[in-house]
Amino acid sequence: MNTKPARPRRYHPGSPFQAPPEQTVEEFAVNDRVTHDKHGLGRVVAAGEEAVIVDFGSHQVRVPTPFNKLTKL
Repeated sequence: MNTKPARPRRYHPGSPFQAPPEQTVEEFAVNDRVTHDKHGLGRVVAAGEEAVIVDFGSHQVRVPTPFNKLTKL
């Protein structure tokens, strides 16, 4: 069963409830040093709009957007 709405909610300007903040997608460039919650420290090998490939020394991982667990150092 799918519980997510098919489209995002619209908010009325006069509503007392705040609209959720828009998520900003961080941009990464080749050779950026990063840390990942699961894999640890690494360096960006390739960067694109939909994903980045990070070299963590012993292995490389493709991390798709929105990069929730990836942080630029």
